[in-house]
Amino acid sequence: MTQTPSSTPFRCGYIAIVGRPNVGKSTLMNALIGAKVSITSRKAQTTRHRITGIQTEADAQFIYVDTPGFQTRHTHALNKNLNKTVTNTLIASDVILFIVEAGMFGEADQQVLDLIPDDVPCVLVINKSDYIKDKGALMPFAQKVAALHNFVAIVPVSAKLRFQLDSLQGEIRKILPENAAIFDEDDITDRSEKFLATEIVREKVFRLVGDELPYTSTVMLEKFEQEGNLRRIFIAILVQRDSHKSMLIGQKGARLKEISTQSRLDMEKLFGGPVYLEVWVKVKSGWADNEAGLRAYGYE
Repeated sequence: MTQTPSSTPFRCGYIAIVGRPNVGKSTLMNALIGAKVSITSRKAQTTRHRITGIQTEADAQFIYVDTPGFQTRHTHALNKNLNKTVTNTLIASDVILFIVEAGMFGEADQQVLDLIPDDVPCVLVINKSDYIKDKGALMPFAQKVAALHNFVAIVPVSAKLRFQLDSLQGEIRKILPENAAIFDEDDITDRSEKFLATEIVREKVFRLVGDELPYTSTVMLEKFEQEGNLRRIFIAILVQRDSHKSMLIGQKGARLKEISTQSRLDMEKLFGGPVYLEVWVKVKSGWADNEAGLRAYGYE
């Protein structure tokens, strides 16, 4: 770990990133740490797990925790589990980033805000600020939201354009507790490559299929092997119906091949080496009949 002068205390802590679904939480965390460790999609509720992203500098280690978007409909068991993940993360964090979309604050945002403990420092992050054409309208909006909670700072950003991220990190640094680093300086996440591989495929499924596919579809790692710098990865997408399988495969396998190719490229960038990837689709109720499936190869 990089040593810092004794006059500069090292700071380290967990920073929860919370907000309603689809406000850009995962995009923000990926931008802050400079690597894609949390999947993004226009489809809400893409993040199902507690994902940690780590950035280490000479005087501080930022441990960002991307949470699922808080769900206002609690009837589904998945939603209840997602919400439990959010609340548990808030309690255990040293700093909270409450993310809202510029110019938009509704009931769903308020419900998340109501969960934030008063004793944890919270920064109001106004994302997608580049979408606001009338910049004069941004200040009144910020003041309106700021009146609802005792925020320690307010920072307008654009996670996608990396606008004001240095300013945001500067505000976080001020309130991180003085602690020794928890992770090695080269770590960017506490998740394994196996987990990240399945998450990348799941992202491509949501991006390329969108609202057509239900959330009950899952991605399962079947085999992960490494030979030197080459990773051989075999992943199955599990769906409920044959119609969902056809939807994922596409005409002459085109859609499944695109899912596989885009996934492989992201994996190679994240893992820093070549990847051989096979992806196929199985129907949950008939695994034996679909074991062979249709495979899309990462390499021709």
